[in-house]
Amino acid sequence: MRLALLVMLGASLGGCANLFDTDKEEKIYPDVPAEQRYNEGLTLMQKEDYAEAITRFEDVDRQHPYSDWARKSMLMIAYINYNQGRYEESIGAARRYLTLHPGSADAAYAQYLIASSYFDQIPDISRDQQRTQRAMDSLEEVVRKYPDTEYAVSAKRKLEVARDQLAGKEMMIGRYYLEQRNYAGAINRFKVVVTRYQTTRHVEEALYRLTEAYMALGIMSEAQTSAAVLGYNFPDSSWYKDAFKLVESRGVSPKLNEQSWIAKAFKGLGLG
Repeated sequence: MRLALLVMLGASLGGCANLFDTDKEEKIYPDVPAEQRYNEGLTLMQKEDYAEAITRFEDVDRQHPYSDWARKSMLMIAYINYNQGRYEESIGAARRYLTLHPGSADAAYAQYLIASSYFDQIPDISRDQQRTQRAMDSLEEVVRKYPDTEYAVSAKRKLEVARDQLAGKEMMIGRYYLEQRNYAGAINRFKVVVTRYQTTRHVEEALYRLTEAYMALGIMSEAQTSAAVLGYNFPDSSWYKDAFKLVESRGVSPKLNEQSWIAKAFKGLGLG
């Protein structure tokens, strides 16, 4: 979403937001042609005078509300706010755009701005992941509604990052439960990773931790199954080597129990 590209594609953008300096007295410009005022906004963007650019675009929207230039100005406001890290303002402007112009050619971009605004606010795994879930919901909406656009491609990549984040949170809690010897609680957390987030980088460790937890509970069949599934899908993984040694220390080997929920979870997704 480079600025140069947006300027080149100026005919395909729009949104609504407040001035950066909320204490500054609102400026009212004379009623001039919408295209002129819109181009003034673009020029100010190039000069990185974003607050004044938003003022120009807002003026277009206010004075020429039914014009195509107003539609473009709406999305430009949403973009500027996103570019400046004003995510809530960007979300609000983009949502207004979608409300007024749901069938426009740039609706996909407006939805993508909403999703990206949530995505860029994803916290580290030690904090509450509500924003991560919001980002995933918004990104999935981009993919679902606009599957043939470039934004859907980018949204899919960001979805993988968001899923990895949520899986990481589950792993962190699961490891804590293991340390506390709360094996049932740990298993429930690792189960979420194995069933919901199989495409993330955490699934290998989750299978190993399941092996650990089931062995601690003396449920060898499930321990052997998790180790077997790990070896089948990730034979070169260091986690599999550790899992193999762990079950071997009890005089058994990895062995698949097809009735196990672990085997069924992987088989259902074509991974085992």
